[in-house]
Amino acid sequence: MLTTRFVDGAPNWIDLGTPEIDGAVSFYHGLFGWQFQSAGPDAGGYGFFQLDGRTVAGGMQTTPEQGPPSWTVYFRSEDAQATAKAAEQAHGSVLAQPMDVLGQGHLAILADQAGVPFGIWQPARTKGVDLAGDPGSLCWVELYTPDIAAAAAFYRKALGLETFGVPFPGGTYTCVNPAGGDEASVFGGMVPLAEDPAEAQAGAYWLPYFEVEDPDAVVEKAQQTGGRVRMPATTLAGVGRMAKLADPYGARFAVLKSEPQQA
Repeated sequence: MLTTRFVDGAPNWIDLGTPEIDGAVSFYHGLFGWQFQSAGPDAGGYGFFQLDGRTVAGGMQTTPEQGPPSWTVYFRSEDAQATAKAAEQAHGSVLAQPMDVLGQGHLAILADQAGVPFGIWQPARTKGVDLAGDPGSLCWVELYTPDIAAAAAFYRKALGLETFGVPFPGGTYTCVNPAGGDEASVFGGMVPLAEDPAEAQAGAYWLPYFEVEDPDAVVEKAQQTGGRVRMPATTLAGVGRMAKLADPYGARFAVLKSEPQQA
C-alpha cells in the first residue's frame, strides 16, 4: 500500500480535473470529509483537498478542451525532463512538457503506449501529498490496459517500475512496485481491459483507490449526492471490501477498506 515515504516511481500526487469545482468540493466533502484550500492567486484556480489540515489531493476546474473530468495519478521522478524523454523512447508521448510550478516542483503530463494519461512530479518544496494509506487518502492505483505485457514494458522503461504476478481467484493479478522494492512497496496493479467489460467500454486509464472505514456507507452517500456506482461494494478475500464509483461529473475512482496486513 501507499505511504508518504516516497521513492522514485511511486505515486506521490493526485489531482482532479472537473467542470464544476464547487460541486466536486461538496461531493468529496460528503464522502471523505475533505475541505478545499485555494493555492493562491497565481495558481490559476488550482487548490488542495485537505483532511484535518493535511493535503490529500489537488484539484481545479477544467474545460472540455483540457479533457474529460478525471483523476490524474502522478509518479515521483528525480528528473522530469529525463522521464519525459524516456516515455517518448518507450512509445509514449508528452502531453504537457515539464514545467516549474511556483518553485514547489516540476510537473509533466505524459501518456503511455496505450494513450493513458499520467503525471510526473519532480519534488522541490512540495514532496507530495501529506497523507496516503490512511482513511480519506489515496491507498492504491490500478491501470486498466489492453495489453499487460506492453504496459509493463513501458512503465519499466519510463519509470523503472517492476511487476510480478500473484494468484487471484480466476487468474493472476499483476502487482506493481518501484525498482528494487519488495512486497511491502507494492502500490498498485495492472488489469487487462478484456477481463472487465464495463472498463473495456470506458477505455484504458489509471484508477485511484481511496481508503475508507465503511465502503457501503460511502456508496450510499455517493448515490445520494449525484455519484454513480460502477461496481457495488464487494469483498475480495485477502484484499478487503471495495467499490468503484464515479463522481457527479464522471471522474472515476474507487474506495477500499483494506484487510489488515498479516504480521
